[in-house]
Amino acid sequence: MHRHLSDSFTFRLCLLMAVTATAAVLMANRQWLAGTLCATVSLIAAVHTAALYRRNLRKIAFMFDAVDNDDLTFHFSTRRQSPDETLLNESLNRMLGILLQAKADTIERERYYETILRAAGTGIVVVDEKGFVLQCNEEALRLLGLPLFTHVRQLERIDHSLAEGFANLRAGEHYDMAFSNERGGVRLSVHVSKTVLRGRSALLAAINDIRGEMEDTEVETWVRLTRILTHEIMNAVTPIASVSDTLRERFGPTDSELRAGLETISETGKGLMSFVESYRRLTRIPAPQPTLFYVRRFLDRTLRLALPDVVGTTDGSPHITVDIDIRPDDLILYADENLISQVVLNLLRNAVQAIGADRSDGRIRIVAACRADDSVEIEVSDNGAPIPPDVAEHIFTPFFTTKSGGSGIGLSVARQIMRLSGGAISLKRPSSDGLTTFLLRFP
Repeated sequence: MHRHLSDSFTFRLCLLMAVTATAAVLMANRQWLAGTLCATVSLIAAVHTAALYRRNLRKIAFMFDAVDNDDLTFHFSTRRQSPDETLLNESLNRMLGILLQAKADTIERERYYETILRAAGTGIVVVDEKGFVLQCNEEALRLLGLPLFTHVRQLERIDHSLAEGFANLRAGEHYDMAFSNERGGVRLSVHVSKTVLRGRSALLAAINDIRGEMEDTEVETWVRLTRILTHEIMNAVTPIASVSDTLRERFGPTDSELRAGLETISETGKGLMSFVESYRRLTRIPAPQPTLFYVRRFLDRTLRLALPDVVGTTDGSPHITVDIDIRPDDLILYADENLISQVVLNLLRNAVQAIGADRSDGRIRIVAACRADDSVEIEVSDNGAPIPPDVAEHIFTPFFTTKSGGSGIGLSVARQIMRLSGGAISLKRPSSDGLTTFLLRFP
């Protein structure tokens, strides 16, 4: 097609040159009339050829300007045109079709990569040298706790050190960033590499939340340690309690002082055995047997167990008011109801203890909601004595307690249950209304 166009244009030039040469020969032989006629024809042909050349150049220039402005909606007419112009317009339209197909392929490829980016379990953030975010997937927004991420300065609203860390990213480096948001503590592992996006040099940060992995490792370590300690202690104490009982039965009636000593040894041994047995709960949690159940009915039943004086969801005991907010009202949870009941019961009892018996304005609030990703969250809040920051770091550590006579096992068991259920439990940052809030997240 292009060759035909070229041949046609070449023929025009050759014809123009021939007419011009004929005119020159005629004029040289003093054949003025014929020479003038040929010269006129030559001039008309030259003007027509030049006009055709300029018109075709304008079409090509128009096409390149449209492509440069990303406007591919033009179309050159092929009707009622000369054969040469029809040929040229068809060629330009064909080129337009190729460009449109290339653009469609590019858009489809970008959508494919965006789909992969959205589905990735790793947070991806692409940042240029000025701190502007060129690309960010939903997992990164979730990990950072932002609805929209356009510049690293936005991270200052969450944590100043986090914003500073992202502002100082370097290619090839690995960073460990810890901060707290409204959902509790977060610990991120950030791997940085260099990339080019949209013609701009940038840094690609791959973000993963390693707090869950660290917690899993920590829990497994504590479970193994507790299993070993309880086994060894029980093996040592059980014979002592047994022998002291035997000696008391045999020699106790004849010697009161001996009987009192043996009773002390026996009671101490049994008390130690009971104490150790409580820690075995951490290593004897049964495998969850999940079922579907309504959250409202579950919370009503759990409240009656934890606070016998509470009726329904609004009338409380003389010093505690309980509010329940469930969205939607028929919210359903897929989990082991008995195990999750232990977790919520523990949180409610801790809330009652934190409020104390002296306050007349005690308040417990329970909020359950289904999130956009179909996960379920349950928040248990109270307006009791706040948890100090130095204590909050250790509340899920086995054997750690600030209560007199406490075992330090309740929240550890709760975390273990949530871990086995595929969820998580965390302490949220203190809110402006002074409430202490524990968050339960279910996948």
